[in-house]
Amino acid sequence: MTKDINDGKVSLQKDDLILQGDFSALKRRLKPNNLNGEMLVKAARLKHFEGTPTLLDATAGMGEDALLLAAAGFYVLLYEYNPQIAQALSDTIRRAADDPDLSEIIQRMEVHNADSIQEMPKLSGKVDVVYLDPMFPKRKKSGRIKKKFQVLQDLELPCADEEGLLEAAFLAHPKKIVIKRPVKAEPLAGRKPDYSLKGSVIRYDCFVPG
Repeated sequence: MTKDINDGKVSLQKDDLILQGDFSALKRRLKPNNLNGEMLVKAARLKHFEGTPTLLDATAGMGEDALLLAAAGFYVLLYEYNPQIAQALSDTIRRAADDPDLSEIIQRMEVHNADSIQEMPKLSGKVDVVYLDPMFPKRKKSGRIKKKFQVLQDLELPCADEEGLLEAAFLAHPKKIVIKRPVKAEPLAGRKPDYSLKGSVIRYDCFVPG
């Protein structure tokens, strides 16, 4: 559920857990030296591209990855189908727009409360990169899950249609598709990527459609 607390900010609440977006906590990661080292940014970049690339974040959640990508120069379309999460995300962006350190970045972020599986084929040829971060399955040791993931997992179940999500991404005809996965997980929908960037916990599978 969403709730307005006394400072006027929109939050997500599950029992005694309250999640409120705050992009200011990511400012350190937005500094150029740090940003250029982000594995997601490296995975999403396009070679020999002139101008501002448009990236569609098909599973936006609370928008933290989208913020990194917008800071790296992408114009990011954030698609979130859950209306409660989308409301909290829009409020987070609204507040960040008033922050002098974030306002220029926020201008490159556009929220859509819609099902990206249905919408991506309609955007054929209009996006340069598609980013997919399907909700990971719940861990058995729930006590180790951060508060934000506990709340989000209650509102948004792991992707039930991996094939549909990936196929919709291809139907958008982007230059690149980037998929966030646990490092030891099977590829999304069992489809082997063209290449991957791997960290200790997360990897990014990349497709470069011909």
